[in-house]
Amino acid sequence: MHGYVANIEQQTEENENFRQVLYTAKHSQLVVMTIQVGDDIGEEVHELDQFLRIESGHGVAVLDGISHEASAGYAIVVPAGTRHNISNTGDQPLKLYTVYSPPEHRDGVVRKTKADALAEEEHFEGKTTE
Repeated sequence: MHGYVANIEQQTEENENFRQVLYTAKHSQLVVMTIQVGDDIGEEVHELDQFLRIESGHGVAVLDGISHEASAGYAIVVPAGTRHNISNTGDQPLKLYTVYSPPEHRDGVVRKTKADALAEEEHFEGKTTE
């Protein structure tokens, strides 16, 4: 298959993993995430651009110290070099998908929990899905 075609809303809603890489191209990467109640992604800074869209749940996006309420339907754009974090402040899992440009994670990686992601950090090593 060249490219990726799927119902991203369905893929996002059905995802139970903290992070799952769905597709990696040379210049971008599609990832679904589930943030559990009371948890967060973890404050980070990337040297790449990131787009996030929340499909369900409620949270707070903090970009360079400024908090923004966000819920289903919200888009968040994080420019390279921006310190950011997304927290689940609701009473159900926060489901979102994100596009990294360029890729951030190793293709195909699945991390069931945030603890798994922290214990086994991995970064894009140049291998794409196709």
